[in-house]
Amino acid sequence: MPDTPDDARLTLAIASEPGDRITGTLLAAVGATETLRLITSDTPLPGVVDPVEGGIWRGRLAPRLPAAGGVDRVREHTDRLGLCLLTPGAAGWPEGLSDLGVLAPLALWAKGDIGVLTSSLGSRVTIVGARAATGYGEHVATEFATDLAGLPRVVVSGGAYGIDGAAHGAALTTRPGSTIAVLAGGLDRNYPAGHQELLSRVAESGAVLSELSPGAAPTRWRFLQRGRLLAAISAATIVVEAGYRSGSLHTAAEAHALGRPVGAVPGPITSAASAGCHRLLHEKIATVISSASDIAALTAPPAPPDAPARTAPAASPLAWTL
Repeated sequence: MPDTPDDARLTLAIASEPGDRITGTLLAAVGATETLRLITSDTPLPGVVDPVEGGIWRGRLAPRLPAAGGVDRVREHTDRLGLCLLTPGAAGWPEGLSDLGVLAPLALWAKGDIGVLTSSLGSRVTIVGARAATGYGEHVATEFATDLAGLPRVVVSGGAYGIDGAAHGAALTTRPGSTIAVLAGGLDRNYPAGHQELLSRVAESGAVLSELSPGAAPTRWRFLQRGRLLAAISAATIVVEAGYRSGSLHTAAEAHALGRPVGAVPGPITSAASAGCHRLLHEKIATVISSASDIAALTAPPAPPDAPARTAPAASPLAWTL
């Protein structure tokens, strides 16, 4: 059994899958040390957890608990790779993640400029979209990220091919641009492999981030759960291009559930690559985005309550055509 609450939390982070609701619920109720003890104990679980679900949770996590010395090995591996291990409340923990409640990450591994992670929530914008992006989508992502980085805003994305890569690349070539890549696997392996150089550059002027310990491989579930981090870490999420069932829509839904504004870029009605954006707009989850100024408006602070009321309606931008 780990000696300290920090070691207990790290053990839970290694054993649990991202977004494990039961782990998070118990952690909030009884703390890391007791949550870890309950995995292998016959003690009834607290009433905050359904007994049947709790039994499944124990059966799932018990075989995954690291062997004696496992936490020490992870810490050594973390240091050897030049990574920084972050926990809630510690320096570098990004603002906004606590809004996830019991689904918040248990720990984070980061590489690069940790100061980027301490920027305000309002200074960060998430840009996501299709991996198999069209030229139109990559052009729009590049324009948006370039303009946002120059404001300056920190551009957040997932490091993938397509829209993600275009957004990261544009932010890196803009001064004083900065960007954060959130990955779905351990930071000992940049994924996708074709973005090794790009992600290395991100770590040089921004940060690469993951809730998975070194050695953890990306999986479908981990990609899906990464969406909640992409949504929570920024003031707004923008979907540039996405198919009707794209994983980017999950990120948008997570942002919407958190009360964060969501924007979507419309495309040709004949383009399957924009069907997901049109779906978000149709379902009123997102607002139309056509420029970086639209994105900046989404993250602007609300007007003060004593602002004078408008006394006459604004002129219609289409009035000249009537």
